[in-house]
Amino acid sequence: MNKLKQLLKRIPALTKLVQRMRNTNAEFPGSSDYWEKRYHSGGNSGSGSYGRLALYKAEVLNAFVAEKGISSVLEFGCGDGHQLSLAKYPRYTGLDVSETAIKICSEQFKGDGSKSFYLYGDEAAKQLKSELSMSIDVIFHLVEDSVFEDYMQRLFSSAEKFVVIYSSNYNNKQTFHEKTREFAQWITQNEPEWKLVKKLDNPYPYNPKDPDNTSQSDFYFYERM
Repeated sequence: MNKLKQLLKRIPALTKLVQRMRNTNAEFPGSSDYWEKRYHSGGNSGSGSYGRLALYKAEVLNAFVAEKGISSVLEFGCGDGHQLSLAKYPRYTGLDVSETAIKICSEQFKGDGSKSFYLYGDEAAKQLKSELSMSIDVIFHLVEDSVFEDYMQRLFSSAEKFVVIYSSNYNNKQTFHEKTREFAQWITQNEPEWKLVKKLDNPYPYNPKDPDNTSQSDFYFYERM
């Protein structure tokens, strides 16, 4: 047993794998409760919102907003706001299921009148519209089918011109707070007026030996036809 513990300490990726396997059998509190407890206890949005992955996402999104002359952005899952700190958007609204995350973002950007934040479940949030609606590293965290359905419907119904999704795109079973989904098929079946106009492969494809600096997510750009 001691040898195994020593081996795990030398191989961080293996340690994370064992933790994920243990979590699979743990009782999952639900996606909303999970994220509220995570932020309330001092956790953050995860490695994908920091380091080179965050810089890459910001570069792509800032370029897209500038190229298309987009004036308003609505993000479904703003998290702790670190990714947003790298953004260059004329007007931005962030939604999140975590009340703590909304408070963190509101405090962080309180001097910026171009940004506003709403709890995902608020009635006012359900009426919001924007030229661009986006989902960045969120879809594979929607483990409940009903939550996924509601999220996707609101993501597309709120967008006037464009939807940008950054996520993995295949079906797999739930692993604690993650469940990968083939979301592109859902869009084809349920949102026929939207067309995939571009897919941008991640320059840092997932490597289990370096999970904090690599990702299974790619960019998908949809336009209303």
